[in-house]
Amino acid sequence: MSTKRGRIRITGFDTDRVTDRERLSDWREEATTGGTDGRWKRAWRRFRENRAAMLGVYTVAIMSLLALFSQEVVVAGVPIQPFSIAPYEPGEILYLQNPSLERFNPPTLAHPMGLDANGRDIFSRLLVGGRISISIGFVVVCITATIGMVYGAIAGYYGGWVDEVMMRFVDVIFAFPGLVLALVIVALLGGGYWPLVVAFTVPGWASYARLIRGEVLSVKENEYVLAAQALGARDRSVIFRHIVPNAMAPLIVQASLSIGTVVIGVAALGFLGLGFPPGTPEWGTMLNQTRSTIITGPGGTIPWWVTVFPGGAIFLFVMAMNMIGDGINDALDAQEISAAGAGGTE
Repeated sequence: MSTKRGRIRITGFDTDRVTDRERLSDWREEATTGGTDGRWKRAWRRFRENRAAMLGVYTVAIMSLLALFSQEVVVAGVPIQPFSIAPYEPGEILYLQNPSLERFNPPTLAHPMGLDANGRDIFSRLLVGGRISISIGFVVVCITATIGMVYGAIAGYYGGWVDEVMMRFVDVIFAFPGLVLALVIVALLGGGYWPLVVAFTVPGWASYARLIRGEVLSVKENEYVLAAQALGARDRSVIFRHIVPNAMAPLIVQASLSIGTVVIGVAALGFLGLGFPPGTPEWGTMLNQTRSTIITGPGGTIPWWVTVFPGGAIFLFVMAMNMIGDGINDALDAQEISAAGAGGTE
């Protein structure tokens, strides 16, 4: 009777040099570690290859930088951002200082976007107003996405009566149209930056909660979650270390698309006169102050610049964010990645 252990020998396969590998793994022969790219790295490469998405990124980056450097930022007497690229103060009435100017002065080299009804430089107001319109979109989405992620993850993980009670509350939020609920909150709290943040946060988190809850219900059935539970990991660790990171893709797509939606909503309230006080250089409020110029009497001329430039800024930013959102969606679409990898494999 032989005491040697039986062994299986495989021929015709060189493990040191793989020449035929699925493209989905993104394997590179020159890789020193021998590993493959992860999902997020593949998604980032696909996103960079999307020209429309990168154009949106450049547009949002430029508009955000212009808004950031439009005026100085001073916190507790300390200048955090000492630059100011806006040529004039947003509330400065210029025709009182320069007799050659007048209300509704058309665009010139000195004032490339003209003057508004009060003789204020539209270009300067547009730059400063970008701070409000752009920042409020990012702030609201960060808050709502965080609240919705935690809420939906807890509901989806525990399930049962916990899920039923928590999601019925979400249904109550969805029973009210988002913009109508925002109008009610603004009417109660008044206009201003933080009241608007609250107004769009209260109805906004529910969509993230429902989205992440559905993803968690699917992800929590995977083997690695059961393994973590069997090893005695706490529920908090299982949820936020093993489940949520693998359920984040649709939430990221939703968040990128929601930024533009919030900016439109804030502009809509501003156009209705419910957002910020009159005279505030916010894009929607600027449109509200000039909407009477759209209709003129016989023989009158329409000062198109007072509405085209603020409206164009809203359109440009929202369009850029939608392009980014579509690019993220394409980059994180597992089915599309798999189809592309399978189609390119020879």
